Amino acid sequence: MEFEEEPCRMRDEDTEEQTDSMEVNKDKQHRFQKPYGTDEDGKAIISQTEKKRAGKTGVHGGSFACTECGKSYTRKPELNRHMRVHTGERPYTCTQCEKSFIDKGHLNDHMRIHTGEKPFACTQCEKSYIRKPELNRHMRVHTGERPYTCTQCEKSFIDKGHLNDHMRIHTGEKPFACTQCGKSFIRKSQHTTHMRIHTGERPYTCTQCGKSFRDRSVLKEHLHSHSGVRSFSCDQCDKTFVLASHLRTHLKIHAAVKPHVC
Repeated sequence: MEFEEEPCRMRDEDTEEQTDSMEVNKDKQHRFQKPYGTDEDGKAIISQTEKKRAGKTGVHGGSFACTECGKSYTRKPELNRHMRVHTGERPYTCTQCEKSFIDKGHLNDHMRIHTGEKPFACTQCEKSYIRKPELNRHMRVHTGERPYTCTQCEKSFIDKGHLNDHMRIHTGEKPFACTQCGKSFIRKSQHTTHMRIHTGERPYTCTQCGKSFRDRSVLKEHLHSHSGVRSFSCDQCDKTFVLASHLRTHLKIHAAVKPHVC
C-alpha cells in the first residue's frame, strides 16, 4: 500500500546544512551560521534537546557549570560542547564544501550528503535517510501517528515543524519576506521557491525531456506526463487524467453554476 507523506519542511536546500536539527529549534533556519538564536536580551536560546542533554547529566548537580546560562554537566567534554552554543565555534569542517559544525556527529551526518549514504532505511517502503530522526519522522507516515496537535483547531501533524508552520495560519504571521517584491510567506521553503521567480533558477530538471522547474513537486507532477498513466479520476464522471492539475481544471466544470434557462 502506498502512503502519501506530508511534504517535509526541510527540503533539499534546507537539509544540506544539517547544522543541528535536533538541537536548534525548528523555527530557526538551517542556514544561520550560528547554531542557536538569541532572545531580546541577546542571550542564547537553548533548544529542548540541549536542555534534555543537560538534564540527563545533572543540570542542578553537575560539577561543570556554564558561566553564560548556568547549566551544569557531569563531564567536562559535555560542557565544552555546550559552550560552542554561546561562542559560535564550529571546529568540525567539511573537506568537500567547507561548511562547519558544532560537533563531529553533525559533520558525519553532513558527509553523507556528499557520499550519498543513507543508512537508515524504512522497513515498510523503499525510502532511506541520512539521519535516524528523519527515519523516525517518516515512520509516522506508516503508523498514522500525529503527536503534535493544534490547540486552535485540533488538526494534528507528524512533526513539530509542521505544527509551527500551521499555527501561523491562525496568527497570520508570515515571517519570510521577499526582498525583491515584499511578498511574505509562512514557510522558509515557500520563500526559497518564490525567490527563484526573481533569480530564474530552475534546479529540478526532467531526465526525460530536459525541462526544468523551480519546485520539486512540479517536476514530480510533470513526470506523470511521460508515464502516460491516468491515475487521477473524476468522482463526478468517468474521466481520468494524467496530471492532477488537469483534474483540478476539469472539476471546475462540475462546480460551475449553469446559467438559468427559461
